[in-house]
Parts: sequence; C-alpha cells; structure tokens
Amino acid sequence: MSLKVYDLTHTFTQFMPEWPSNPSVNIDIDKFHAKDGIYQIQWEGIMHRGTHMDAPIHVTEDTPTINDYPLWRLFGTGVCVSIPMGKWGVINAEALEKATPKIKEGDIVVINTGYQHKWADTDEYFAYGPGATQDGAQWLVDHKVKMVAYGCQANDHPIATKLVNHGLGPTHPHLIEEYKQVTGRDAAADFPLWEPAHKTLMVKGGIPGIENAGDDGDAMDAVTGKRCTFMCFPWRWPGGDGCIVRLLAIVDEDGSFRFETGN
Repeated sequence: MSLKVYDLTHTFTQFMPEWPSNPSVNIDIDKFHAKDGIYQIQWEGIMHRGTHMDAPIHVTEDTPTINDYPLWRLFGTGVCVSIPMGKWGVINAEALEKATPKIKEGDIVVINTGYQHKWADTDEYFAYGPGATQDGAQWLVDHKVKMVAYGCQANDHPIATKLVNHGLGPTHPHLIEEYKQVTGRDAAADFPLWEPAHKTLMVKGGIPGIENAGDDGDAMDAVTGKRCTFMCFPWRWPGGDGCIVRLLAIVDEDGSFRFETGN
C-alpha cells in the first residue's frame, strides 16, 4: 500500500492574501503560557478567505446554507485537470470539454490554472486572474460533477464581480477601461451578469465550488493529470454562507489500497 496525501490548501494566517473586500482576518493571542499557563488565540473575520467554499445563500436569498451540502459531495474520486490560464482567462465549456484526464459524471474536479502559484496580495492574482463563465458552470452542472475546486481567485471571472460595474461595484472602476484597452471589447457586453458561475454551479446545480485552491508548493502540480480521491469538509454550521476548508488529494500509486470491511 502506498497512499500519498497532498494538501491543496493555502496556509490560513492573519496576513494571507485576501479577496479585495472587508473585513480582514484579525488574529489576537489573548492568553500566553508565561502569563496565563495556557495558550489561546481569538480570531474574527469572514469565511470568504483563503481556500474556502461558498454556499448558495451567499449569492441568492432563501437558498441552502453551508450545512446543507450533502456529505457525499465532499468525498470521492475525481481528476485534477490542467487548464493553463493567462490574464483574464476564461474557464468555459470548451476548455472543460478538452481537459485531460476526461471529466466523468460524478467526478470531483480540481482545476489547475497555474494561478495558484501567483497567490499574493496583488491585482495580478485577484483582479487579472481567470474564472469560470456561465457556460463553463453549466457544463459542470450538465456533467453532474460532485464538487469543483479552482486554482484561482474565485468561481467567477473577476470581470463578473463587484470589482467592475456589478452589484456593490465598481470597487475597481479602472478595470472597465483597462479591459477594453486590452481586449478591444466592452466588459459589460462580455460579462453582463453578476456572478453567474456562482449562481449556476451552486444554486442551480447544488455543486460546491472551492475558491483559492492551491498550496504552498507544488502539491497541485503533483496530482495534475491524475485520478485521485479527494476530500474536503467544511464546518457543520447551519446558516453558514461559506466556510474555510482543507482540501486533500489522495493518490494510490500501486492501486492496492482497499477499505477494510469492518468485520
């Protein structure tokens, strides 16, 4: 038996990169061994930080919360596919259809865009990164995948978020003109809807989407192109709009592992 376990999760800490919003994650040590005889940390913030998954309630009222994802969606076999992306790349149906290994019905899908290596408090990662389109999300729903994880800033493309003229935005109005200068196209024409990939994947499909999948090294690259067993467990939290997660990939290199019967 030669199981290898890979951690596809960015380190969670006070000064980690955060999607441009507030509040930040704040961590205080409120008890010390030398003073109190114990060590205790207090933290506050929102769940949409680091490697995390959203719940449908995050984007649409009167929809399921993080506790409503059934457990069978959070564990199982699947693939880590390589879909390399440049600035403002789109994870669309065509890219998913061409991905190798082939994505099968019931798979957990991890998408290696290469952007997990750019994880930083920068526009390059958050404002210029890739994201899924509505037709890409619909492709995943149609293929009945269990769960999806993206090696980039979010489920949706940044031009479909509040960074430009959607919802609470634009918080980054310079991106609207810059997008036109770079692509020759209008941002509102290319991305007319606010976070359609979130709403298609989670609300319509009931599929968890993990944002900022990655690692502090080359773990995702090591499992790219392989069939793996994936596991990811959010908190048991009724009412939760999202949750920090630990995403693991398990590779059985010689194919000899089997669960014991328990008898």
